[in-house]
Amino acid sequence: MLRMPSILKTQSLLGIISTVLLILSLYGAPAWADNLEQLRASGAIGESYSGYVVARNPGAQAEANAINAQRRAIYQEKAAAQGVSVDQVGKVYAVEIFKKIPAGTWIQNNNGQWVQK
Repeated sequence: MLRMPSILKTQSLLGIISTVLLILSLYGAPAWADNLEQLRASGAIGESYSGYVVARNPGAQAEANAINAQRRAIYQEKAAAQGVSVDQVGKVYAVEIFKKIPAGTWIQNNNGQWVQK
């Protein structure tokens, strides 16, 4: 069996990583992420302590449902891998989301009250 020298393995791996990064930079953020930022900025969508978005404006309900479906899939995968509930994963993600969202974003606390970050 022919063995590849470790320097070639490293160069091959670096080439793959570089290609992936190039592709990602060309495509940028997914369109739904841009739309989420716009909806947050307008106040039409807010974040909840559960890790899901909430439509504050009825016109944003379809987008909120789509975003939550994507998040739910991620939460379910993480929950299964860690042996915890989907709700627990969502709440952990909510903490991280709250840290990253810009000032002025609406947040629904666990009492159902809306406050701005």
